[in-house]
Amino acid sequence: MPFNQYLPIVLLFGLATGFTIFSVAIAPLIGPRRFNRAKLDPYECGIEPAPRPPGGGRFPVKYFLTAMLFILFDIEIVFLYPWAVANKALGVFGLVEMLLFVVTVFIAYAYVWRRGALDWR
Repeated sequence: MPFNQYLPIVLLFGLATGFTIFSVAIAPLIGPRRFNRAKLDPYECGIEPAPRPPGGGRFPVKYFLTAMLFILFDIEIVFLYPWAVANKALGVFGLVEMLLFVVTVFIAYAYVWRRGALDWR
């Protein structure tokens, strides 16, 4: 019967779902109930939260640049992984194409680094 092949996967999903529901249901019952001002304040990397103007204020542009750079270099890894898996099947053509891709991304990385977008100050 072909459904017997999927039984371990279905059981694993059932076990994961059961553990998730159990963890969410039991946490309020056995978790600590000590609330103080620090726990109710928004978390900002361990620093005292700065007062915000009405309406929320503006985020620095550097925040968005860092997020976009993360996405850019994360996409690079997404393209490198399948290439690494199928390296032998692609042959020399695949190697040359990937080298061109890596060089292009490295040029972008050097440009961003030189412009100071990676400085955290």
